[in-house]
Amino acid sequence: MPTIRFEQEGQQVGCIEGANLRKAVLSAGVNPYKGLNNLNNCGGVGQCGTCVVEVLEGAQNLSPLSDVEEVYLSDRPANYRLSCRTTVNGDVTIRPRPEDGAGQGSNSLIGAVKSLLSR
Repeated sequence: MPTIRFEQEGQQVGCIEGANLRKAVLSAGVNPYKGLNNLNNCGGVGQCGTCVVEVLEGAQNLSPLSDVEEVYLSDRPANYRLSCRTTVNGDVTIRPRPEDGAGQGSNSLIGAVKSLLSR
């Protein structure tokens, strides 16, 4: 059973292998959203880019980066993931709501389209 450790919160939770990271975070009582994104999010369907987590350890135990993540996270560090688009296959340590998780404009459908067109 994989364990998700929350660096800032000082807690951990077990989940089934293949669990969706966003759902596991929420079920642990940890909020993946920051500020207005608590109200302005897509509910986990991968269209808003607001459920960003920083992976501190165990990145190899997560699903590969999806095409959607590549677009939404193009202006963020390589160890950032969208929790709604990530599955957990082993132990991982994360930091929900990293300081620079919002990025510079790719947190919306319009920003994602701009990112794709500028490639």
